[in-house]
Amino acid sequence: MTPAPSSTAARESDEKVADRRAYRSVIERLSKASVDKHWEPYRDIPWDDPEFLVDQTDPRWELPDVDKLGGHPWYRSRPPETRARIGLWRVATAMKIGLQFENLLKRGLLNYAYRLPNGSPEFRYVYHETIEEGHHGMMFQEFVNRTKLPVRGMPGPLSLIAQVAPWIPLISTELFFVFVLGGEDPIDHVQRKVLKDDREHHPLEETIMRIHIAEEARHISFARHYLRNRVPRMPRHRRLMLGVASPVVLGVMARIMLAPPGPMIRRFRIPPSVVAEVYLRNRAAKQEIRDSVARTRELCVDIGLINPLTRRIWRVMGIWSDPRPARSPGP
Repeated sequence: MTPAPSSTAARESDEKVADRRAYRSVIERLSKASVDKHWEPYRDIPWDDPEFLVDQTDPRWELPDVDKLGGHPWYRSRPPETRARIGLWRVATAMKIGLQFENLLKRGLLNYAYRLPNGSPEFRYVYHETIEEGHHGMMFQEFVNRTKLPVRGMPGPLSLIAQVAPWIPLISTELFFVFVLGGEDPIDHVQRKVLKDDREHHPLEETIMRIHIAEEARHISFARHYLRNRVPRMPRHRRLMLGVASPVVLGVMARIMLAPPGPMIRRFRIPPSVVAEVYLRNRAAKQEIRDSVARTRELCVDIGLINPLTRRIWRVMGIWSDPRPARSPGP
């Protein structure tokens, strides 16, 4: 007679089924949200409204507090129109890099979806996300076009290397979604801070950021739930490799998204000493990079990707921060 399964084994099996159902429910809710609330860039943004026109000398383009160059004496000593053009260049470059990243992301998502089985809830959601990212790309490029600035986005060599990203899902879907978070979390972090800084923003920039934040919240949620569902079930050796690769990907991506563009530095002749002081030796700038990946770092802790070895890699990449101690309950 076959022995009955132990109560522990039965309970674990029930928990796995419940977890899978909960995960599927989340993906279905995200898909429904993409239907219920989404934006069309050429329908929902009044590009030709006089208030939305882009003037390179508009003082609302001046650098926000989140960019440490904005408070430096060198920047403050520039004429107002130069400060505005530097700020606009920064915004336009961020959008150009954003649309290039989302181009890689869309191709990777489609490679991932290509192999999904019939009935997979991820398939529908991935296509919703791909469509939304397509809209973001059009929105960002339209903004860049209207600035009339010769921004390029990623440096050429980096752009060439980045072409491997869409093929990551064929090797490891888990690593691909770490890459997704590496690109989306830093920009989301910066855009949320900019909108909370109590400054007057150009209505075109603010509209684009609000649309992007709203839809990226779903994309980030999907990547996080996907990793929470998959990583704990990975074989130990694959989980270790993912744990080693993740901080490298996240550290590189955060710097790509937040670093000052070289063409801007050359165009406005920003002294190397100022660049070093503001971005390379500035503790606040380094903390900003760590903060930009905070949510992904906490996720990696939760799903078991942090151990003494991988923690050292996080530190080498400059993106580790010890978890804050929990507050003791009051009396």
